[in-house]
Amino acid sequence: MENYVINIGRELGSGGRAIGQILAKRRNIAYYDKELLTIAAKESGLSKEFFEKADEITSNNVGKGLFGFRYFFYPSDMNDSNPLSNIALFKIQSDIVRDLAQKQSCLFVGRCTDYILRDFPRCINVFISATKEDRINSIMKNHQLSAEKAEEMMQKVDKKRAEFYNYYSVNEWGVAKTYHLCINSSVLGIEHTADFIDEFVKLKLGE
Repeated sequence: MENYVINIGRELGSGGRAIGQILAKRRNIAYYDKELLTIAAKESGLSKEFFEKADEITSNNVGKGLFGFRYFFYPSDMNDSNPLSNIALFKIQSDIVRDLAQKQSCLFVGRCTDYILRDFPRCINVFISATKEDRINSIMKNHQLSAEKAEEMMQKVDKKRAEFYNYYSVNEWGVAKTYHLCINSSVLGIEHTADFIDEFVKLKLGE
């Protein structure tokens, strides 16, 4: 199989999305982040709202239905007696991720794709972090927040991402042994971090 996949896990404010976009463009491969939610909605025939609410959320953030399964209720204009399992939504996205990886080389950001594709033969799994100061400054700039609110958002989102990843996989979010490469983008900056990862990908794939 010639297709390969780059999976990027990231701390909020580390530049993971920007680095992923640079890599995907440079390598001329498909880029997927929140685009997966749109595809999942289209493929399943369900509202995109279901997937947006379930996006990187775990059992701590949703209710429990019969037998303890996690679920989201349909919107108020639908029948609330028909819960949609959070696990089912994750499975829909997982099937789409596998299908996309079979069809073409891809770069995925977040959403546990490194674990979903754990049996895919040509995967490069990367985790991107940054210094607290750089992350807060990035969040302040991107979301027009004060330093205090930016730090609060950083902690909340990272906690949610870690819980989501740890819930659906047997690995641990942000821990070095989970990934092929962990890198601090504050050391080299966004562009040069993308350069470094690109060189790592070449070596990993034997290009």
